[in-house]
Amino acid sequence: MKTDFKFSNLLGTVYSKGNLLFTPDGLSLLSPVGNRVSVFDLVNNKSYTLPAAHRKAIARIALNPQGNLLLSVDDEVLEFSPSGRYFAVALERNIEVWHTPSTPDSNDDGELEFAPFVRHRVYTGHFGGIQHIEWSGDSRFFISTSKDLTARMFSLDLEPGFVSTTLAGHKETVQGAWFTKDQETIYTVSSDGALFRWGYVARPAANGAIAPRNDEDEDSMMRWRIVARHYFMQTSAKVTCTAFHASSNLLVVGFSSGIFGLYELPEFNQIHTLSISQKAIDFVTINKSGEWLAFAASKLGQLLVWEWQSESYILKQQGHFDAMNALVYSPDGQRVVTAADDGKVKVWDISSGFCIATFTEHSSGVTDCAFAKKGSVLFTCSLDGSVRAWDLTRYRNFKTFTAPSRLSFSCLAVDQSGEVVCAGSLDSFEIFIWSVQTGQLLDQLSGHEGPVSSLAFGSDGGTLISGSWDRTVRLWSIFGRTQSTESLQLQSDILCVAFRPDSKQLAVSSLDGLLTFWSAAEAKQLAELDARRDASGGRKVTDRRSAANIEGTKHFTTITYSGDGTCLLAAGNTKYICLYDVESAVLLKKFTVSINLSLDGTQEFLNSRYLTEAGPIGLIDDRGDASDPDERRDRTLPGAKRGDLSSRKVRPEVRVTSVSFSPAGRAFCAASTEGLLIYSLDQALQFDPFELDVTVTPANTLAALAEHDYLRALVMAFRLNMPSLIRRVYEGIPAASIRLTTTDMPPVYVGKMLRFVATMTEETPHLEFNLLWIEALLSLHGRWIGEHRADFEEELRIAMRAVTRIRNELTRLADENIYTLDYLLEQRSSSATLQNKSTGGHREADRINVLAQEAFAAGVSLPATTNGQGNSSRKRANKKAKPRPSSDQDELANSNVAAAGGAREVNAAVGDDVSSDTVMPDNNDGGVEEEGPDEDDDTWMGIAD
Repeated sequence: MKTDFKFSNLLGTVYSKGNLLFTPDGLSLLSPVGNRVSVFDLVNNKSYTLPAAHRKAIARIALNPQGNLLLSVDDEVLEFSPSGRYFAVALERNIEVWHTPSTPDSNDDGELEFAPFVRHRVYTGHFGGIQHIEWSGDSRFFISTSKDLTARMFSLDLEPGFVSTTLAGHKETVQGAWFTKDQETIYTVSSDGALFRWGYVARPAANGAIAPRNDEDEDSMMRWRIVARHYFMQTSAKVTCTAFHASSNLLVVGFSSGIFGLYELPEFNQIHTLSISQKAIDFVTINKSGEWLAFAASKLGQLLVWEWQSESYILKQQGHFDAMNALVYSPDGQRVVTAADDGKVKVWDISSGFCIATFTEHSSGVTDCAFAKKGSVLFTCSLDGSVRAWDLTRYRNFKTFTAPSRLSFSCLAVDQSGEVVCAGSLDSFEIFIWSVQTGQLLDQLSGHEGPVSSLAFGSDGGTLISGSWDRTVRLWSIFGRTQSTESLQLQSDILCVAFRPDSKQLAVSSLDGLLTFWSAAEAKQLAELDARRDASGGRKVTDRRSAANIEGTKHFTTITYSGDGTCLLAAGNTKYICLYDVESAVLLKKFTVSINLSLDGTQEFLNSRYLTEAGPIGLIDDRGDASDPDERRDRTLPGAKRGDLSSRKVRPEVRVTSVSFSPAGRAFCAASTEGLLIYSLDQALQFDPFELDVTVTPANTLAALAEHDYLRALVMAFRLNMPSLIRRVYEGIPAASIRLTTTDMPPVYVGKMLRFVATMTEETPHLEFNLLWIEALLSLHGRWIGEHRADFEEELRIAMRAVTRIRNELTRLADENIYTLDYLLEQRSSSATLQNKSTGGHREADRINVLAQEAFAAGVSLPATTNGQGNSSRKRANKKAKPRPSSDQDELANSNVAAAGGAREVNAAVGDDVSSDTVMPDNNDGGVEEEGPDEDDDTWMGIAD
């Protein structure tokens, strides 16, 4: 099994703190999540997290106007100039302007500067912390707001006659200030809901009117003054964030009550207001076109994008605002379900990174979750004393299981058939078993002398293992005639148990930091692994001992087997995730969960300078986040001891509560303090050549492809293992040669080819081409794959996932365009009918002319038909034609009549689409009658012998 897993995405959290950014095209949104940045593609409905990580939580991000350079800082205000040549950074009460670093595409050589950050100038003048920086449209000036109740305007360079201007008059902190598009007006907004409009005007006259402008004393009289005052009138709500769109003069204001308002300036017309959160809105921004508004609320972890013209949501996501306790992969590997202390169960889509469903029926923290084998039913247990079954097809709770007495369930297990669900509790020492179909309590398993901490079912469905704090692991045969029990004694409390996929081995993690492996059939210990040194993590700021001597982190609280059973993944209250080889009991790799210094437990060593008489300096609130009296007010009920946990001034600890491998084995998830971390194998093929010789070169591979030797070219490309070359050969093979190429393919390349084709289904639009390859591989090599199914489990799951995705996309596309397709088919059939009628009419006219000439030559008269006879001729009685003596005059007359009748027949066929029956007399019998058929034929002609 490959072990080179790398961080690929972060789910479970969509916003932590800081500002939001739209890309220059306005189609993507950037959001800081802890010490990383997540990107949400609003058009393709996907999200991904950038691999770069900060040493601290990101508080501010800025994107240059070209969209190719992203700057992030951990605790300051940051803003690029519209020209992209400078950026301004606020350092407490000062502002520093720096030159923008060069990028590879900024010069022809693609070279970077040796010292990219060059400071341009430092600006001073504020007496409080700076809240906001805004540049003018020409990048010559910028305005800053501060907690000192003022806004100040500075010039980038020395401007003739310009003096730094202070805009004072607000009674509370100024949240934002902006220039209009023509730079003739400035707007400022303060926390108390006051909006001031500033204009560069002269001193008003005594009666309040604006004094006339005089060029002689222009310099002494003209200055920035308040032209108008407006107030938002939100009762007991403070302004927490603002944004202004200069092109459309739209102002968006977010309040502490979770309401936002949209206003049109300068008339101050209220367009609409909307409540989007139960907590304060922390940040708001507008995209370049002014159509979409993005809002973020950190206390509830909400992120929304609102289209104000249609009054609809473009994006509405919310992560868990409390610690996650458990996670589980769906059997198809396309979804991950998380359960948290906030009482919510969320379903996340792996490919898009979005939450697709949220269940809120639990009234307390959800502790564990598990899927049934088919993947359409999910089970969860909670501290509220209930076990619930969820239908993931209709997204509803269809069954609830409870115990005879009120208990708090801590662990859960479901058998392979999905007919029995078991749950254990920390309050009681029993295991409860329910029937899923009837919802009745079937049995209560007794035997443990301590709280049950972990449960697991074997793949055979007949064995249940349970771990308890009484230092024993019990194996229960619950479906047998006699419910036999086997007890395994250990030296410490049991934290977690796991079954190997083949049910022949089980792993146990205990409080003393040991990992023990047992045989399920013989109930004897196979191996023991001391993981205390591997599990030892960082040091907390309150610890008085070093990380190596702390006992609280030297054990694993969650373990899981890989899909093939060769590896074991373990994690706990530490910053490391460890991957072990089961057979040799050797540590293969350690993954660092986070390097974020804002979390407790990420440092190995502490600096004694940060330890003061008042305690660790990291726990002292020296920035005055609760400086407002409204935030310091205690609203807890009398007698409440826990208080509001969201307002604690403590540092969260880094830990991993649950880990799980994907069914395909290509990725694993970890529920950590920062969110749901996904680690996956690098999707790009690396250069890992095998069976190489001097003749296997890219040039020879392309030459074999040009010579139509497709199998040899494909094998050589796989030997070189170059992604671009494999794809070029793959797409160069004609569809007609796929089965021939696959027939003689060596079995060693079947698995690699199947995996590559499944990957191409996500990267190329050739749906039928990819499906033909998958069909050929499975049909021609199906027997060999079936005999070696254990070696192809991963490839088959990936191929099944690819085919399922294509089917779902085609089904959705067909359902969305069914009426359009019906209309196009009707139009095509109509045009084809008209064309056939026109062609058939001309063909009928030619045939009638030929018949007329033959009749004239034989001396037979053809009766003329009129349009009025039409289809009635199909049902009328037979006409009788009597022979007449032939003469030259009669022949001439008959020829004229036949020609006239033929012309009218052509007109009827072409113009009115009317066909008639033509009766020809028999020269021999003279009285033979013939009748046209009753079927709806277009034309019919009876000719006598």
